[in-house]
Amino acid sequence: MSFLVCQALHKTYADGTEAVKGIDLVCAEGEFAVLLGPSGCGKTTTLRMLAGLEIPSTGRIKLAGDDITELSPTERDVGFVFQFYALYPHLKIEENIGFPLASMGIDKAEQRRRIAEIVERLNLRGLLGRYPRQLSGGDQQRVALARAMVRRPQIYLMDEPLGTLDADLRLEMRELIRVQQLESGITTVYVTHDQEEAMSLADRVVVMEGGRIRQDGPAATVYDEPADLFVAHFIGSPGMNFVAGEIREGHFFAQGLALTVARNLRAGPATLGIRPEFIRPDDGGVLRAKVVMDEYLGSSRTVHLQSKYGRLLMRVGDEQVFAVGAQIALSWPAERACFFDPDTGQRL
Repeated sequence: MSFLVCQALHKTYADGTEAVKGIDLVCAEGEFAVLLGPSGCGKTTTLRMLAGLEIPSTGRIKLAGDDITELSPTERDVGFVFQFYALYPHLKIEENIGFPLASMGIDKAEQRRRIAEIVERLNLRGLLGRYPRQLSGGDQQRVALARAMVRRPQIYLMDEPLGTLDADLRLEMRELIRVQQLESGITTVYVTHDQEEAMSLADRVVVMEGGRIRQDGPAATVYDEPADLFVAHFIGSPGMNFVAGEIREGHFFAQGLALTVARNLRAGPATLGIRPEFIRPDDGGVLRAKVVMDEYLGSSRTVHLQSKYGRLLMRVGDEQVFAVGAQIALSWPAERACFFDPDTGQRL
């Protein structure tokens, strides 16, 4: 069932800047959707329109069947978690958590019950009498999350909530957010530029670029079947390798390279895409390259290669070591290759 629906959502500012260019987005009830993209792609503007902090230039927003496009933030049943905590410095932690309940006019006994419940769930015991300045960044973000959750909104909106935290805290908070969302079953829209964060959290990843949605689907589909060259390059760390060429008679040709195409595709110019982890050293491989750099990453290595088709990256296990300057032959499974139209960028 469609729980959140954005129809032809568009945002243009007074100076003429088009931040969001007519996107359509549908989220099911209980779904965890992540808006993923580079800085300036429109993901935060979209989230702010959902929260009522920005009003769309055109388009409609519906939540649980109700049109909320013109409603103020206080009239929308949403819980917003900001990147920079946004806690009230003059209020103690218990007062910060309970502030939305007091604003809603909920009686004191119910406020205490809800606060106690959320404090237990987020392990905030012992912090209630402190002020925000006395807490670590991780604890402050947990309080911000508690404040959003305590009011039991219809939807959570989270704008880069882990962006200011250290790596270990990010992992801890990522798990906490996902576990709490699964337990509550509340629909969540989460904004990030971190693709690892997006892939690990999301039921559905919405890749944005230039104010538009480039692809929308389960994380595995977005990774394995990118809709265009942008998604193929942006998703993955590192992104796909590309080789320019053409398809003829069921084969891909590029400067003496001839590879079988695993599926029936139209003849003509094409860009081959292959992820670094699918490239392997192979004495019988038809593509040859020189090792430029071998990056040791602990559990794996990223090998930088120079070929007549351009720079390539190969991801291998940590036990495979390559000398800089070595010439190696490469291959990959035909079924793992993707092909794109070089003019439109769309996947063939």
